Amino acid sequence: MDLPKGKDFSTVIGPWLVTLDELKDFESAPKLNHVGRNWNLKMTCSVNGVQVSEGNLGDMDWTFAEIIERASYGVDVYPGDVIGSGTVGTGCFLELNGTGKLNDPEYKEQWLQEGDEVVMEVEGLGVLSNTIIAEQTDWSILAVKKELD
Repeated sequence: MDLPKGKDFSTVIGPWLVTLDELKDFESAPKLNHVGRNWNLKMTCSVNGVQVSEGNLGDMDWTFAEIIERASYGVDVYPGDVIGSGTVGTGCFLELNGTGKLNDPEYKEQWLQEGDEVVMEVEGLGVLSNTIIAEQTDWSILAVKKELD
């Protein structure tokens, strides 16, 4: 299997995978002018028991068929490769904080802290729960990038 391409600091998968036949009851039509399958699956995320995000897989613009088509341009894709679809709308604190500040200059930003419990749930798939643990180093990819500039 090829190494994943994604955020160096936050790529999660699990606790299991499902097959297409297990999602049959959730299947829905793709958006207009798109091809492939889509699924009506509610997704939520909470931090320390407080819901911070809610979305639905059916809201994706691009289908997985289209994502795989694009991801495979000039690249070999093999059985076992994992291709993700990105973050659920409102599923990223960068997005939540940015939108919050746009709507209210007094908005208090929220970032994950050591000890926070993050619980993500997708209807029909299951629950993934993790506790944030601080890295035992002060290494920073941003600092390295600034040194290269």
